Amino acid sequence: MPILPLFFIVFLAFVAEASVGFGSTVITVALGALWVPVDTLLPAFVPLNLLMSIYLVARYRTHIVWSVVAARVLPLMLVGMPVGMLAFRRLDRGVLVLAFGAFVVLLSSAQLVSLARRRPAAARPLTPVAGGALLVLAGVIHGAFATGGPLVVYVMGRQIAEKAAFRASLSLLWLALNLVLVVSYVASGQLAEPTLIMAAWLLLPLGAGLVVGEWVHHRIPEAR
Repeated sequence: MPILPLFFIVFLAFVAEASVGFGSTVITVALGALWVPVDTLLPAFVPLNLLMSIYLVARYRTHIVWSVVAARVLPLMLVGMPVGMLAFRRLDRGVLVLAFGAFVVLLSSAQLVSLARRRPAAARPLTPVAGGALLVLAGVIHGAFATGGPLVVYVMGRQIAEKAAFRASLSLLWLALNLVLVVSYVASGQLAEPTLIMAAWLLLPLGAGLVVGEWVHHRIPEAR
């Protein structure tokens, strides 16, 4: 196992997750797939992400906006998740990785263009139909790659502006969704001994990333 590259990638991923509430799986899959197959990497990483979500939800539960997460976002993502989970098991891995790479590049490019045009950070909420469709699609992507975050952030970022509430609410969402994924990994036999050993090694960058990410969250202004 290429442990040193994975240590750095997972550390960077959890700094992002602990500071803003999302991004850890996107970073880990996008970079970690250069060294480890996605179907090996995800079952080792998602339980670690679950641990971070448990910590953030337990510590910052008073900041959670339950009306947004429980009433709308979570139910719609759960509709799409089975489709993504089925695709992850049945479709060719090369096709899935290519699709994921294209997804990351397109969303990143769109965000960079938006920043370059200096649009206001707090955009108007989407229509119920558009927002609902994006959340179902986010569920599909999360079921396949545990990375529905970019689309969820696009929708929820227009409803929850304050950074502590945004992070805590996202953490609750990942806790629920990733619990479903971990159960599916156990049921399919993907959490075998080699996977658990990899996950145990990656507990070290998880702890370090959490400490640094908490420092970043509390000290860097919301707009920045």
